[in-house]
Amino acid sequence: QVQLVESGGGLVQAGGSLRLSCAASGIFFSIYQMGWYRQAPGKQREYVADVAGITSGGTTNVADSVKGRFTISRDNAKNTVYLQMNSLKPEDTAVYYCNALKGLNNYWGQGTQVTVSS
Repeated sequence: QVQLVESGGGLVQAGGSLRLSCAASGIFFSIYQMGWYRQAPGKQREYVADVAGITSGGTTNVADSVKGRFTISRDNAKNTVYLQMNSLKPEDTAVYYCNALKGLNNYWGQGTQVTVSS
């Protein structure tokens, strides 16, 4: 049974920081591409960042909207992916979802709420 469990969300003032974690189980974590997506109220889910699996060099990508502020990383020994979020803005308010992707296998976590107050 695959589980992705996000944590680390909460309420923060604009300009603050949060670190999200996503602990994975039930998958061969190191070979999966891991990603973060977010969904704000009334909007579609959007891509935030991803990090490739070990066979693809672990390269990272981030959306233009968060470039320079958010950093994605992974710890394959802990089966965990992180999203470090700095200089948070009110428009970053959303439910943040963890994603694991390998071929046709595509898994999602339940999400964690991030609220940035102005």
